[in-house]
Amino acid sequence: MFSAFLFSLVAAGCTTATMPTTAVTQPLDRNRPATVASYAAQTNERFPVAAIDTSRVNPKNLRQQVDYRTSERPGTIVVDTKNRFVYLVQEGGKAMRYGVGVGREGMEFTGTANIAWKQEWPKWTPTPDMIRREPEKYAQWSGGMEGGANNPLGARALYLFKNGKDTLFRIHGTNQPETIGHAVSSGCIRMMNQDVIDLYRRVPTGSKVVVI
Repeated sequence: MFSAFLFSLVAAGCTTATMPTTAVTQPLDRNRPATVASYAAQTNERFPVAAIDTSRVNPKNLRQQVDYRTSERPGTIVVDTKNRFVYLVQEGGKAMRYGVGVGREGMEFTGTANIAWKQEWPKWTPTPDMIRREPEKYAQWSGGMEGGANNPLGARALYLFKNGKDTLFRIHGTNQPETIGHAVSSGCIRMMNQDVIDLYRRVPTGSKVVVI
């Protein structure tokens, strides 16, 4: 089984990323003031970003620095769709880890790409597959939904391209923070709005992304 999994990584072009070994550097207290402050309401945004009650979030899904052994360079984003984490590789064998929710579209791309475009409060357009699967839910938005508090892409979106072509893979916020850590019916890689805002600030356009 392991050999088959390793082969799938090679076939997907993921050989540049080693499988991570992670451990929380310090046990995370989800009720400590610094953690609570990280998920406070964002009052300087164009649209409301509500506070998240960290006492109701699994501690592993809260933003935290972890030990992370990888051959990827600092500044690389590693998306672990199976375990539902996004890692931002840092110096000294560390990474910033974010809990994510993974939708069906988030399982359709593996390999390496680059952030070609970053958008604040992005417009959302469902994919043709989403419209085909659930026309009663998505057809009304075939022309797109403008950014806002009710937009499924949340406060930020990072758009991944490979060889100059849109992969249709996005890392984005969500107005449904309760879905973090879970498999969801649609969408790509969703993060709590406070987390995607943090990641957006840390990574420039052109950053490498490895999806495993």
